[in-house]
Amino acid sequence: MRRWLMAAVLALLPPPVAAQDPVATFSILGYDPATGEVGGAVQSRVFSVGNGVLWAEAGVGAVATQAIVDVSYGPRALELLRAGLRPDAIVKAIWDSDPDPEPERWTRQGRQFAVIDQQGRTAAFTGPKATPWAGHRQGMYATAQGNILAGEAVVAGMVAAFEQASGHLSVRLTAALEAGQKAGGDTRGMQSAAILIVGKGRGVWLNNDVVMRLQVDDSPEPIKELRRLVDAWNERRAKGQQRAVGR
Repeated sequence: MRRWLMAAVLALLPPPVAAQDPVATFSILGYDPATGEVGGAVQSRVFSVGNGVLWAEAGVGAVATQAIVDVSYGPRALELLRAGLRPDAIVKAIWDSDPDPEPERWTRQGRQFAVIDQQGRTAAFTGPKATPWAGHRQGMYATAQGNILAGEAVVAGMVAAFEQASGHLSVRLTAALEAGQKAGGDTRGMQSAAILIVGKGRGVWLNNDVVMRLQVDDSPEPIKELRRLVDAWNERRAKGQQRAVGR
């Protein structure tokens, strides 16, 4: 009888929630004042990292939400950017309003996110329980952040590469990922990468602000494959500009 009662009670209880694997990630958000384009790039040892980490809206800014990912951070941050809040105020507002309990390592204490606005101003946050090494680094029109990394040199190298590279924003963001990987990257390895860039009226076709949206969802060399796609896009863009000049 007791066993039957115990089984009945257990059947009524909600199933235990399995701890998520942290999304060990390094990402960069960047802005190009010459074109007004803004966006980000990311690499991680998870499948299809581009599906939840990067968010951007033309004329507004971009967001990266990673580590113990709460995807709602993306649209919430863009909404606050639209309302005119600065990135540092947005980071504080979203962190303070996160409903997850403070002590839980798998919730808000382990999160990491960053914001860049349409003026290139940045802010980032790394939760106190994000898996080491975890941190962020800001530069001119850029912010790099990551967790489960080889060390601080990863994010420092990303910002330096972004600032030193020339060409389209996509080239500079990809150069940052390459520098992060060269510095040790995600200590678990590589699997997926993505890039997202937006600009008012700068997308392909009509009424489109998406300049570039590329994802490498599962590859032993995701950054290398992303570079191939970015280079192909820039080659096509250059040819299109040449044809336009020749008309």
